[in-house]
Amino acid sequence: MKPIVKNGIGVFYPQGFLDGNSCNSFLSMDDLAATSSLKVDMILVSLKKVVFFNKNGLNSFIKLFVKVRQTNHATVGFCDYDTKKYNAIMVFYKDDMNFSLFKTLDIAYLFSSSFKNQSKNILLYSEDKSQRTAMAIELHDNGHNPVITLTQEEFREKASKEDAYDEIIDATFLGQMGQKIATRVTGNAIIYSISSFLDAEIGNKFNIEYHNNSLNVGFRLFIFDAYKVISMNVHALNFFSRLSTSAAEYNATICFVGMTFEKTPEVFKENLEDSGIMFFEQMDDILQDKDLLKELGASSASNVKSKRIINKKTVTELPRFIDATVATIEMMTNSKAVKQSAKVQNISIDDKTDRIASSIGYYGDMDGMVILVFPKQIAKKACELLIGEETDDIEMILDTLAELVNIVGGKIKTLLSDERISVDITLPRTYQDVDGLLEVIENKKGVQVDLSFDNDKFLFFLTR
Repeated sequence: MKPIVKNGIGVFYPQGFLDGNSCNSFLSMDDLAATSSLKVDMILVSLKKVVFFNKNGLNSFIKLFVKVRQTNHATVGFCDYDTKKYNAIMVFYKDDMNFSLFKTLDIAYLFSSSFKNQSKNILLYSEDKSQRTAMAIELHDNGHNPVITLTQEEFREKASKEDAYDEIIDATFLGQMGQKIATRVTGNAIIYSISSFLDAEIGNKFNIEYHNNSLNVGFRLFIFDAYKVISMNVHALNFFSRLSTSAAEYNATICFVGMTFEKTPEVFKENLEDSGIMFFEQMDDILQDKDLLKELGASSASNVKSKRIINKKTVTELPRFIDATVATIEMMTNSKAVKQSAKVQNISIDDKTDRIASSIGYYGDMDGMVILVFPKQIAKKACELLIGEETDDIEMILDTLAELVNIVGGKIKTLLSDERISVDITLPRTYQDVDGLLEVIENKKGVQVDLSFDNDKFLFFLTR
């Protein structure tokens, strides 16, 4: 089977049942080689004529996607599916979505560079905020006018007025984002969800590497959503006590919200409080108390565990980090980046006026973090793009900045994957005050690249 190529997109049209055996008969070695060498924007698999598929069947195409990405960096994924098929794919690959999903081929065309500047009014919805942001930026860069809806109710209401939009997008996914381990909320808190009976398994299920890298990036407030926890035993008690002790080395705070002790010994709560863990009845007790949120999530002290120097491997991959950053910022400012200087040094910010910053960590085959210092004006432009109006609301600007940096992290992950370097990324940490960032990365040496976008100075810093 060979893909049908039209307007810069190659599409496979398998039929019937997709399982491991059938896909092996569909795809020959010659087909793989020919597809990998195609000069196209996208390689997609249409599920329009597929009656049934399982994960083994889709895996055959995903192996092809890897080869295509490594050869020509085209967008890869599936299209032409209904809600049932979409949900099945999301379940199969929820922890590793490195490919894209387009509800229809027409929607895929909207994201293709071959269809740039054919301006369309597009209604857009995804329950994933990062996905909404990424899609809006890509559509805007292609010359379209995306209208973002924040809730399903708003989407349904606007979608009912079909004549108002040239295209309506939902059940679509851009496969270049980071992993979904936690939820970032206003105030730079990371929320983990836990449930049921907590025992020794919590130590196996909890991603301690992700957590430690979040500390390294500068997160200082971690909230455990414990509304659905029935009880815990002494093994879970010891795990959380150790986690809190470790967090204390960074002056970080761990909180439990909604935890009841009807079936858990009250002495457990006393032991956890002694280790530094705080308890709250409701999430709003933290999130709606801006002063408390700021106090608990504030940057403080230097990272005692992270006095590591930048290494040769990191410097070698520097161009990919720069490419991911520049591509995203250029999209949101409609301007070209100009590189001014690059040096190995401690971070140096000459002018802190009207500057906000964000950091994002990566770990796996390589580890470290990327720090971006923005002129506030650039962040405001991005916010205007994504919400459709100007704003001076600093919390909204910081939230928007975090989503943009999340996209940068996703692009970094994709570009490194093309070089067979596997990394995961943390959620982004934002800083309204640049001095807060400097506390976190005190004495860290890295590569600083000074850039400008239409004379707006922008700083990129890569460190460990």
